[in-house]
Amino acid sequence: MIDYKDLKRAASMIEHSCGPADTAVILGSGLGGFEEELLDPISIAYDEIPGFPESTVPGHAGRFIVGTIRDHRVLLMSGRFHSYEGYSMDKVTMPVRIMSLLGVNTLIVTNAAGAVNLDYRPGDLVILEDFINLSGRNPLRGRNLDRFGPRFPDMSQTFDSELRTLALEEAQKLGLSAKQGVYCWMNGPSYETPAEIRMIRILGADLVGMSTVPETIVARHCGMRVLGISTVTNMAAGVLDKQIHHEEVLAAGEAIRESFCKLVTQIIGKLPESTIVEM
Repeated sequence: MIDYKDLKRAASMIEHSCGPADTAVILGSGLGGFEEELLDPISIAYDEIPGFPESTVPGHAGRFIVGTIRDHRVLLMSGRFHSYEGYSMDKVTMPVRIMSLLGVNTLIVTNAAGAVNLDYRPGDLVILEDFINLSGRNPLRGRNLDRFGPRFPDMSQTFDSELRTLALEEAQKLGLSAKQGVYCWMNGPSYETPAEIRMIRILGADLVGMSTVPETIVARHCGMRVLGISTVTNMAAGVLDKQIHHEEVLAAGEAIRESFCKLVTQIIGKLPESTIVEM
C-alpha cells in the first residue's frame, strides 16, 4: 500500500517543478503530441519523481507536462502505467492520487481501444458512458485512503453526464462524428480471443482495452469529474480475418491525433473556471 507521505512527497516535487493544475489529461497509446497545444509547458520526467514507476510500453513517453489551455492549468500525463507491466494497482493509480493533491478536479482519461461494436470503425472517437471491469481487480482493494474518499464510493455516474454532453456538442461543432459507448477492461497484455470478444459483446460493451478503468475508479474516489474518450484503433479479435499488432494501434492513433487534439482543446476551453487549491 502506498503511504500518503510518499504521495505527498511526489506531488510536492511535481508542483515545485511544474506548478499546480485544475485539469488533467491522461494520454493513451499513440496520442502523444497533445503537449503542443499547451502554452508555456514545463515538464518533469517520471524517473525524477521519488517512488514513481516507469512507463515501459512503446508510445508512452514517461513525462508529466503542465501548461495553459484557455486559462486552465492543464497537467498532461504522457505515458501511463498498466497492471500487465507488473505494477500493483497502487502504482498504476499513483498518478491520479498525485493529481488530486495538485488540485486537479477534472480528469480527461483517453485510450486506444479495439472495437467490439460492429458499427464502429478505426478512426472513430467514442465518448465513454460507462465501463465493465472484467479484470478481477479493483484499485481500492485494501486499506481505504480516507484523506481522498469514502470506503464505498458510488459508481452510478462514473463518467460525468455534463462533460459527456459537452464533448458531444464540441465534436459536432468540429464536424467530428463522435459516438457514445461502454468500455470493457481486460488485463492484457495478450489481445483478447475471438470467443472473449463475443462474450464482451453479449455483456454490452462496445470497446475493449487494457487501461482507463483503474484510473477512473480512483479519480471518482478522489471526487474528480471524469470524461473518458476512446480512439478506435482496430477492430477487436475475430471481427476481421487478420491479426492485431501494437504497431498498427500506434499508427491508427497517429492518424486520429489531429481530430483528438482539436476536440480535447475545445472541451477544456469550455470547462468552468475553477480555483486551484495550493498544497
